[in-house]
Amino acid sequence: MDDIKKFCEILRKRSYEHAEAMKRINDLPGMMVSIIRQELDSMVRAIYLLSISDFDERKRLIKQTLSGHKWTKLTSNGKSKIITDREMVGLSNILQGWTQSVYKFACSFIHFSNYHDYSSVNPFTQIDSAEQKNILDYLRNYHGGPMNDKPSFNELANYFPRVFDKIAGNLKCYINDLENNEIK
Repeated sequence: MDDIKKFCEILRKRSYEHAEAMKRINDLPGMMVSIIRQELDSMVRAIYLLSISDFDERKRLIKQTLSGHKWTKLTSNGKSKIITDREMVGLSNILQGWTQSVYKFACSFIHFSNYHDYSSVNPFTQIDSAEQKNILDYLRNYHGGPMNDKPSFNELANYFPRVFDKIAGNLKCYINDLENNEIK
């Protein structure tokens, strides 16, 4: 199996496992957000790879993943620099328009934070108004709500399975594009 197929197989397995977890933990919204964040991580990596028109460079990054290394790129002075999540999310946000806000919000559930006290304090009210607006616009445009500008965390949690399904659906298309050597 070539490296691209192996990489795509791993992405599919990871996505399948996330989907299975989402079915089982519908009463654990903090964990749901963590899984959404992990699925989003796969999607932004696929988008980043698809943005690279040099197929040898794309293969090099894939090989770095398969060998357990972080992605790197050469800088103008010839030094190797790690490609950051911020770079990948930024690129994805240009294409998707919502990735950055969802990613940042969801990261707070990957790393221990005050957001984990969501049963007492609504974490949505703790993010700035611009990010609230971006997340609400995304939820309204793609998932039909919520209509309330200050939704409770439980109200937001009702949308988490749909958010996951949207990301997973996009990822599935991007995986197919990777296998077909598409460029985005």
